Amino acid sequence: MTGYLITVEGPDGSGKSTQARLLAEHLGAIYTREPGGTELGEKLRDMVLDPSSEGLSDRAEALMIAAARAQHVEEVVRPALEQEKNVVSDRFLESSVAYQGYGRGLGPEEILDMSIFATQGLKADLIVLIDVDAPLAANRRGENLDRIEKAGDDFHSRVMSAYRTMASDDPERWIVIDGSGTVDEVSRQVIDQVEVRLEKHAKD
Repeated sequence: MTGYLITVEGPDGSGKSTQARLLAEHLGAIYTREPGGTELGEKLRDMVLDPSSEGLSDRAEALMIAAARAQHVEEVVRPALEQEKNVVSDRFLESSVAYQGYGRGLGPEEILDMSIFATQGLKADLIVLIDVDAPLAANRRGENLDRIEKAGDDFHSRVMSAYRTMASDDPERWIVIDGSGTVDEVSRQVIDQVEVRLEKHAKD
């Protein structure tokens, strides 16, 4: 018996970070995030997102995020699951598939393989997608953007399309939530649907 790994995904500006925290608090689960979650991961996060890192290549970006993920799983996620603790992560390997695989055009299969290598085969038990249309997400991102947020409308449209495709292809693991409402409205949807899945998981 191990803990349950729930990840919260969505484009920048979707509100997924807030929803991940609220879900973790409600469940009494460990909250963590990617890239980050460890000392090394946070340093790599800063490098990847720093707007001044304009010369960073797409492949280097993907590898740095994979390295952060490997350390995150080794140091935080897997030990918690082995102690039968539930974990809620703000982003996991599906982010890499969406952002680097589709958004950067590096290939979803190649990025997925690299991510699976980083996690030693660990995948999320349940993925919550906070779905928002591009104009709303762009408005929420505002003007003070990090390096990836500055990638442009076409990039972010590819990312959202990728998320929707992945969710449609694997409905048993994905929950899609309309993220256009208020924080409280979206949170209620997330919690309600996650609890349904957790009850089903407990019965199985």
